[in-house]
Amino acid sequence: MSTHVIDDLDSRLLALLARDPQIGVLGASRELRVARGTVQARLDRLRTSGVIASLAPQVNPAALGYRVTAFCTLQIRQGGAAEAVAHLERIPQVLEVHTITGDGDLWVRLVARDNADLQRMIDEVVADPTVLRTSTVIALTERVGWRTGPLVEAAARD
Repeated sequence: MSTHVIDDLDSRLLALLARDPQIGVLGASRELRVARGTVQARLDRLRTSGVIASLAPQVNPAALGYRVTAFCTLQIRQGGAAEAVAHLERIPQVLEVHTITGDGDLWVRLVARDNADLQRMIDEVVADPTVLRTSTVIALTERVGWRTGPLVEAAARD
């Protein structure tokens, strides 16, 4: 993925879409006071460059009944990363997996319905023979949710 430099118009367009995802190209052009073609070209370029990663809705796991969020650090057998990741991809409650530095090898964000369900999820994670050890922490409160608005604003200023 290449790096894409954004300007003030890109930043305002991204903020508008974050605030009102259903606005559409025509609505965005009216709101931003630019031509419809300009908005469409900007959107196309932001998508092609990977700045806009997805147009899919953000799903709230808690609203689906998955009220517990946990973060697991996994230590895996040397050379077992691909197998461990394939195993984790088959678990629907695993939301993210990242290779990390430090004491662990993989960092996993997962959700569960309650603590008993979390225990079942952890048991499922460690069922893979490549997983040697885990350390799990439970999120009590989300203080700052996933956000990119401030990052977009900063990037437009750079």
